[in-house]
Amino acid sequence: MHLKFITSALYLITFYTLSSFFSKIETKVSLTTTIYLIGDSTMADYTDDYDPGKDYMKTRYPVTGWGQVFQPFMAKDSLYKVENLIKTDSVLVDDRARGGRSTRTFFQEGRWRSVYENLKKDDIVIMQFGHNDAAKEKTERYVDIEGYKEFLRLFVSQTREKGATPIILTPVARNYPWKDGVLHDVHGDYDQAPKDVALELNVMLIDLNQKSRDFFTKKGESFVTENYFMNLPEGKYEAYPKGQKDNTHFQPKGATEVARLVFEGLKELSAEIKD
Repeated sequence: MHLKFITSALYLITFYTLSSFFSKIETKVSLTTTIYLIGDSTMADYTDDYDPGKDYMKTRYPVTGWGQVFQPFMAKDSLYKVENLIKTDSVLVDDRARGGRSTRTFFQEGRWRSVYENLKKDDIVIMQFGHNDAAKEKTERYVDIEGYKEFLRLFVSQTREKGATPIILTPVARNYPWKDGVLHDVHGDYDQAPKDVALELNVMLIDLNQKSRDFFTKKGESFVTENYFMNLPEGKYEAYPKGQKDNTHFQPKGATEVARLVFEGLKELSAEIKD
């Protein structure tokens, strides 16, 4: 009888110890918010498995998507600045953006399905398309305005189905056209469409096109062209021995500034929620 009592007691102690242990694991997992980034090359992460088997530093560097350098802005000691958007004490940035993708091809290739299947309550999906949707001459990726809007609606509605939060971005600026020292808009209707969808579906929006144009204008055309975009001199980088002239994609400094602009946008949205 005494032995049975001891056995039962040990069983109960073990049970509650294991229950407590697994409870702590569950709590720890729930204390991480995943921010999924879906979009195109300007947002992509060119490291890791972007080009399997290839050395990023030798074959791609210095091209850098802003999503590639976004994780540092989600440092633990910065999260209080977005506390009304992110309730957890840690954030994982999962960058699913890919070069050359429009809203349509991102969906058709199953890239959105992979995000949707992994989404959990209170995660965040930040979507930034438009560059490739607007490429009318590239029929494999082109999406007209109505199609562009419809795919944004799909991403928004399915994000909400999972109890996660969608945030729409207007497409980041290209480094043209400049006129009288001011960087002007090149996206036209593909800048307006995300705003229309955000208004229609009551979705949070960061006007990254406007933010980036304003910031680049303050820095000046020459500085931005040389330091932020992929305009490279001959012989400086192994991946671009003949140099490069590219006013769409970013060098590390440009990507970091755009990531900062997105984080500022999140802070503004968080403040609006508080109000």
